[in-house]
Amino acid sequence: MVRVDRIEAALFDFSGTLFRLEEDDSWFHGIEVDERQIDGHVQAELMRRMTAPTGQHVDMPPDAHHAWINRDLAPHLHREAYLHVLRESGVADHQAEALYGLLIDPLNWTSYPDTAGVLEGLHSQGIKTAVVSNIAFDVRPAFESIGAAEFVHEFVLSFEVGAVKPDAAIFQTALDRLDVQAARAVMVGDSDEADGGARALGCGFVLVDPLPTAERHDGLRAALTDYGVQL
Repeated sequence: MVRVDRIEAALFDFSGTLFRLEEDDSWFHGIEVDERQIDGHVQAELMRRMTAPTGQHVDMPPDAHHAWINRDLAPHLHREAYLHVLRESGVADHQAEALYGLLIDPLNWTSYPDTAGVLEGLHSQGIKTAVVSNIAFDVRPAFESIGAAEFVHEFVLSFEVGAVKPDAAIFQTALDRLDVQAARAVMVGDSDEADGGARALGCGFVLVDPLPTAERHDGLRAALTDYGVQL
């Protein structure tokens, strides 16, 4: 792993890195898949389809495929794409609408145990931070809810900047806003394919495992410490 003596910026993915969408069982009360009551296995598979950063999980005609590949560039395409996924997974229309509304509520996302502490620790050292996310809704309230918004210098969200990871443009936007050279920055994320795109600009990259939050207590801290950033 290539390191530099002094990191000036840390870029973070959102889903599976800083926060995770962890469903409440109440979300699925009364929901059926193919007219059968949902069970734990099906519930887990629906959540995987709704949160996996890459891949295509159901059959898609051309219009649905267009919405899917562009979902993180516009809220209306995001909605169209995920409602299609839910419907193709056997969820009825009105129930798909309800589940989708829960997905895009940033206050329904759970922070990893070390998220706030890591962001605050970087801030206290003068290391700039940015959230660089493929997403079509505003995640800032999630950070406000854990008292960490003040420790994030920039939010670089795909639907706001018109670029999607692994496109170098989204990472360059973050670096430009932070006024930091790529060689002095590290990207932290759970997808080698998407987040690892930062390497094309010369950024460092560290991979974290998008485990349930109860199973990953210090993944961010450990990843950055391994990279040479002391927190």
